[in-house]
Amino acid sequence: MLNFMAKNCEMKSASEVINVNSPQIMEEWERRVVKEIPAASISSNLALRNQLPNVLEDIAEIIERYDGSIDMESHEEYDEIIKNSLDHGRHRATSSNYTVKQILREYVIFHRVLTETLIEKEVYTKEVGIILKYTMETAMLTSASSFTDSLQEMREKLIGTLAHDIRNPISAAYFALDVIGLDDDKERIENLKAMGLRSLKKSLDLVEGLLDAISVKAGEGITLNFEEIDILKEIKWVSNEASEIYTNEIILESKEDEIRGVFDGTAIRRVVENLVTNAVKYGSRKHAIVISLENSESEVVIKVHNDGNPITEENQADIFKFLNRGKEPQNVGLESWGMGLTLVKSVAQAHGGSVDLESNEDHGTTFSILLKKHENKPGKIRTELNYSEN
Repeated sequence: MLNFMAKNCEMKSASEVINVNSPQIMEEWERRVVKEIPAASISSNLALRNQLPNVLEDIAEIIERYDGSIDMESHEEYDEIIKNSLDHGRHRATSSNYTVKQILREYVIFHRVLTETLIEKEVYTKEVGIILKYTMETAMLTSASSFTDSLQEMREKLIGTLAHDIRNPISAAYFALDVIGLDDDKERIENLKAMGLRSLKKSLDLVEGLLDAISVKAGEGITLNFEEIDILKEIKWVSNEASEIYTNEIILESKEDEIRGVFDGTAIRRVVENLVTNAVKYGSRKHAIVISLENSESEVVIKVHNDGNPITEENQADIFKFLNRGKEPQNVGLESWGMGLTLVKSVAQAHGGSVDLESNEDHGTTFSILLKKHENKPGKIRTELNYSEN
């Protein structure tokens, strides 16, 4: 009994040292990680630490309430450290240049800094060391597994979205070729031929993106190809195609005849197509879908508006998130929007812009995409998938 009480006292002392010295532990960990891990050197302090302060707090609590059992998987009190290390791995999957090896290295450094602190404060014991080792191993395995699972989820979603988008232009090209008759006049044949060629070209552009998605790494999205173009021409293409496909009236509003800048035309078309499709799917069938453009010297804003049931404020906060949080049940309503909105955000950010959402009972739903005209030089870049709670 006395021996148990003495060990219990030792555990509380070690836990207190961790809590009191938490800022110093994190600072020392951060200093070493930035020095030893390449990907860490380009992250902000807040992004770098991510869930690790929470993991540290979890470790202190586990040590304090140690009752002789270290079977984490069968004890609810260990759920938090598993959840926080899982979130840490998912965050790293959306941070550029990270690898499993670097994540494991982060935890090795974390373990060493924590052990050195406990030894320096003279509270390190055999039991403390065993618990620390076990908790770190659990956190390492959870984070590494979460990281690899998240990368696989990225690839599957990117490939699935791109593959889905390829169907429409291929179907359009097939239709154009199928309806050509031997007795058709020259003008009709030329129009159908042009339609088929446009659709096949679009398919080839998407196939290239599909191949890129297969090799996606941490923090990466699709590859964009920037060139000097008239973006209004691309939006008109989407508007005309949507008018032929959907029963809703599609209205295009622009005060300009031409809006030039350095854009990825294929990506912008896909973004607007995605928003129009969602507007038709979730909006009112009785009202028009309005695509409008607001042009300035350095920026263009593309808006897609629909009437109908609004998106709730709670869902507005989550709708652009890329990865599902943890292993909680998915929100079926949000999931049905697909990966498209994440790509909308990713494409906007690659153009130096942003996406805004306004949705309420009185005014319907409007997605606004701000794009900077000359943020990029002509050429290819890989987009980033940013992990964000906002």
